[in-house]
Amino acid sequence: MTGDLNTTGLVARIEAATPPGRDRAVDALRALAILGVVGGHWLVTALVADSGTVRGASPLTAMPHLTPVSWVFQTLAVFFLVGGMVAAGSWSSARKRGVPYGQWVGGRLGRLFRPVAAVLVVWTLAAGAMLTAGVGESTVRALGKLVWSPLWFLLVFAALTALTPLVARLHPLWPLVVVLHVDLIRLGLGGPRELGWVNVVAGWLVPYCLGALVARGGLRGRTSRWALLLGGAVAAITLVLWAGYPASMVGVPGGRISNLDPPSLAAVAFGLAQCGAALLLIGPLRRVLRRPAAWAVVAVVNLAAMTVFLWHQTAMIVVTASALLFADGPLPGLHTVPEDAGWVVARLLWLPVFALALLGCWAVFRSYEQGGRRRGGGSLVVRESAPERKGWARRA
Repeated sequence: MTGDLNTTGLVARIEAATPPGRDRAVDALRALAILGVVGGHWLVTALVADSGTVRGASPLTAMPHLTPVSWVFQTLAVFFLVGGMVAAGSWSSARKRGVPYGQWVGGRLGRLFRPVAAVLVVWTLAAGAMLTAGVGESTVRALGKLVWSPLWFLLVFAALTALTPLVARLHPLWPLVVVLHVDLIRLGLGGPRELGWVNVVAGWLVPYCLGALVARGGLRGRTSRWALLLGGAVAAITLVLWAGYPASMVGVPGGRISNLDPPSLAAVAFGLAQCGAALLLIGPLRRVLRRPAAWAVVAVVNLAAMTVFLWHQTAMIVVTASALLFADGPLPGLHTVPEDAGWVVARLLWLPVFALALLGCWAVFRSYEQGGRRRGGGSLVVRESAPERKGWARRA
């Protein structure tokens, strides 16, 4: 009974603290994007304990029939779509209120990088401690890569946020054309592989500019959103079947090329399909999130979104290392080679344990994400205030 009362009280406080003009569906899309990345990493990343070392592996190498998992959980395009929508609306509001660019971008980047600093400090100290204790360099490198490699997209996101005044009115077709020509040169004409790094910015600029376009009132009709979904899907399928792109939308160790590192034309096309689906979901999500209990779940996830993203790999590592220390031998789905259905079943059973470890990380490090908010009476709802969203939310 006490738990029910506490839950009801929290839901009521979140509902009361939510500005009337807030577009709850956009927050839901951000939450789904972050949780998709977390779920994907936990499912397609394995740490194999072998001869006193730990190395990374992927079940997609031995079980390519699991490739559709990457289609469900590779949700970065939706994150950049939401980022473009929110940043464009925020910058437009800031200009109207006379907020200078430096103050605007400083506030946004501060909220982004404050929790990153905690991860970098903790893992720098952890890596040093492991090396001092005699842990092999290959093991430390494998663990560090898991934690640090996902941070690359934050640098891209920060750069696009800083460039919002310049790119907010850029039509997404322009960066899409850049991605097309880069892939044509590097993959079709045998050009330098290093050229692909242009797509690290251009590839994610496509959904970011698409979000800015939506913030300006574009793609309002369901017809255009369905066209985006179906056109992106057809383009991605065509590129996979007839242009030699891999079907997996995440990198697979040993693969000829990766769709994600750097982003390929196939990944961008697939991302456009995801963005179309996300925009079609905005209406239904708004209706569902009128219910205070449903909105409370989304609001809580958004409060912890960056902490969840930054620490989810650490949570998996903590569980894996702890089990390795206390178990008699390698445990299925945790330390074994991901090569059969048994590993998949065992990994699914480990997911709740990863989630509990992530909850512990959130309890310890959440203050770094929420440090800029007022104590006690501050809003329970993350990031933009109502004035920054009210105008474009109705247009979306």
